[in-house]
Amino acid sequence: MPRPSGNVQLKSARQYAGYASQQALADALTQAAPEIGLGPMEVSVRQVRRWESSTPPWPQAHHQRLLVHVLQVPFEELGFTPPWGDHATGVSPASATAPRPQASPTPGAALPLPKASSTMQPATVGADYAAITAAYRRLYWTVQPAQMHPAVVEHARLGTQLLAETATPTRRLLATALAESFLLAGRIEFFDLRQPQDSAATLIRALQAAGEAEDPLLGSAILAHAAFVPGWAGQSEESAERIRAARAYARRSQTSAEFLAWLDAVEAECETRCGHIREALRLIHHAEEVLSAGSPHTSPDWFNWFSPARLASFKGNVELKAGHLPQARETLLGVLDALSQSDGKQRVVVLGDLAAVDAAENKPKDACARLEQALDQLAVTWYATGMDRIRDVRRGLQAWAEQDYVQRLDDRLYEWKTTLTALQR
Repeated sequence: MPRPSGNVQLKSARQYAGYASQQALADALTQAAPEIGLGPMEVSVRQVRRWESSTPPWPQAHHQRLLVHVLQVPFEELGFTPPWGDHATGVSPASATAPRPQASPTPGAALPLPKASSTMQPATVGADYAAITAAYRRLYWTVQPAQMHPAVVEHARLGTQLLAETATPTRRLLATALAESFLLAGRIEFFDLRQPQDSAATLIRALQAAGEAEDPLLGSAILAHAAFVPGWAGQSEESAERIRAARAYARRSQTSAEFLAWLDAVEAECETRCGHIREALRLIHHAEEVLSAGSPHTSPDWFNWFSPARLASFKGNVELKAGHLPQARETLLGVLDALSQSDGKQRVVVLGDLAAVDAAENKPKDACARLEQALDQLAVTWYATGMDRIRDVRRGLQAWAEQDYVQRLDDRLYEWKTTLTALQR
């Protein structure tokens, strides 16, 4: 049946790729045609508008090649229904039978978000699925990511299939929970397992589901997470484009002060990774002002990864990179005191940054002691981002490599279990 929001899968893929308007995508497709051997060709904005409509026409073969090349998404996931395929699911015979190879079982490999089916679930299915999603949201903070990730992936697969068997308003509720499930899977892939390519694919699926739910705030959160992928790789322009999109989505919703401050913090971290420290400090200062001013709007339940202490953690890292060591130490020690028992993953990151402060102040023994505390925490809950912090500091301690305290750290850092875990990630 026609979708009220049009072809949200293509629209989501376009926005995720950084094309804010249909005209921008049309221009990119026109420019890319000679690059892939199709010769001069003009794709009009009218054509893109038709593809993003509720009843998109089946693109010609050369247009399919262009869309896949420019958007970097398999054609089967762009929301088109082939004239010869299964109209209930929008899956062509080739895509239904040919498995897509990939390195890990990510939900990004699932079939495109389906349309309505003749088999319908009861109205309670949306609330039931959302309740399980909320449980996974809480479990994330303590369950090992290697155990958590497959469970969340299968939960997202289930939600994708159930989406075909629901109608409004249940479909919208289910789509919201599905978008959160994909977002959680993408977070685990990026932060806990350090699989940025898998995370990028999963976040596209999350954005598609948020589009089905017509939830701009959830879309904003997904786009902000998507900014981390190029941001951590030093790709400043692409990261900035996704942050702009995230802010645009946030303006369409009733947004809490905490959420707006988090967007500043995300942008600050990306700017830090790209070497723009002064801009990062400005963004952190602005985030503090936003939190101080407050907002009449409250944050949604799924927004559970940010707090004033988390903002201070961002701030301490930026101060460290800026060389403001006394300020960084004071900020990070305050964060360490404020973290709760369930904040083990963040504790590893903060201990790593405090160790970096110690190393920069020529206190290698103190740095090693901090890193051993971080390894103690990693033994409880693995967090690849935390291990990255530890390894970064250890590289800076090479001048003291012959000291007993550094060698003791190395013995722990490269013990059998830790080494194997790191290699498997």
